Amino acid sequence: MVEFALVLPLLLLVVLAIVQVGVLARDELLLVQAARAGAREAAVRSDQAAISAAALDAAPGLDPERTSVAIDRTGSLGDPVAVTVTYVGRVAAPLAGWLLPPEVSLSATATMRQEFG
Repeated sequence: MVEFALVLPLLLLVVLAIVQVGVLARDELLLVQAARAGAREAAVRSDQAAISAAALDAAPGLDPERTSVAIDRTGSLGDPVAVTVTYVGRVAAPLAGWLLPPEVSLSATATMRQEFG
C-alpha cells in the first residue's frame, strides 16, 4: 500500500502528460487540414482574406487568436502556391508542466497549383 501511495502521483503525472501530447497531436492534425483548405482556396482565388478565412474555418477547434496564416504565391496559372498555418498551443495540464514546455509552436504547410491566371 505504501509503494502504491508513492507511485500513484508520478503515474498520474505521466498520464496527464500523455493526454496533453494527445491534445497537441489533435491540434497538429487540425493544422494540416487548415493548411490544405487554405491552399485549395489559394489555388482558385487571390483574395487573402478569403484564404485566411477558409483556413481558419477548416480548424474549428483552434483558437483564432493564436493562429496565423501565411501565403507564399509565385507566378500565375500553373505555378505553386503554399499556405502555412502556424499555431501556438498551450499546455493545459498544469501539473504536467515540469514534463512539457508551457507553449508549443505547431506549423503545417500545403502546396497546390494555381488554377487561375
